[in-house]
Amino acid sequence: MTRVLVGAGLLVWAGATLLLSQWRRFARPSLSDRLRPFHPGGAESQVAAAGSIGSIRDVLMPLARDLGDRVASVFGVQEKCERRLQRIHSELSASRFRSRQMVMCAAALVVGAAAATAGQVPAALAVLLVAGGPTLVFLVVEQRLVLASQRWQRTTEEELPVVCEQLAMLVNAGYSLGAALGRLARRGQGCVARDLDGVVNRIRQGLSESEALQEWAERSGSGAVQRLVGVLTVHSSAADLGRMVTAEARQARRDLHRRTVEQMERRDQQVWVPVTVATLVPGAILLAVPFLAALRLFANA
Repeated sequence: MTRVLVGAGLLVWAGATLLLSQWRRFARPSLSDRLRPFHPGGAESQVAAAGSIGSIRDVLMPLARDLGDRVASVFGVQEKCERRLQRIHSELSASRFRSRQMVMCAAALVVGAAAATAGQVPAALAVLLVAGGPTLVFLVVEQRLVLASQRWQRTTEEELPVVCEQLAMLVNAGYSLGAALGRLARRGQGCVARDLDGVVNRIRQGLSESEALQEWAERSGSGAVQRLVGVLTVHSSAADLGRMVTAEARQARRDLHRRTVEQMERRDQQVWVPVTVATLVPGAILLAVPFLAALRLFANA
């Protein structure tokens, strides 16, 4: 009996050790695992043992990413999920975001199928529950990411004129381009400062200033940022970089002013929509009363 208990205890100890070794709270990550998040693309390059849960996840996550991008393109979202996540500085990778999105869609599918089966609803409503639920969940998650990306772009364009003016002052004061970008990233707050912090980190990793700025322009998806980067990339051959950046700041401020005026005019036009509806509906009712009376008169004649 004692031998059986000892053998069972050893088996339980070995099984618990194997299970807890896969749990992050108990397993100490290796040095490569701790450094991987700080390497570009390192989050996607983690290799797991064959047949393990990690290897299955590494196979399914790229499939979920590709499937999610294709479904999003069907609904008119052409920009890649990875680019939008990079734009808003999300900690999630594209594969992990799509995997969570697909899991939520699968949960909605199970709930819809269970509701259709348990409630014995008509066939049309059952199809709507089974197909419409996952589609709605997918679109809601996708729309949240789209709105976050658009909000980041809009805030970046609103902050850009001030940042350009500060950059021009630093360059005119004798700062080099790299030192001026580092100072703005270190002392600034907001979307542009966070983007510049990423630019400075990429320069520290070995990229040239032009390459790091070009990455920011491609990631931002903003025309104003691309024009500014186009000016900054010629800093080595331009003797009056400060004046060029100042001119770009004026242009960015004019563009922002024009967009603000257009937005105010659209809102002024939207004010009249409820007023027009509130006027036309009672007017149509008042016109319908004599019209119906005239029809009755002609019918009785």
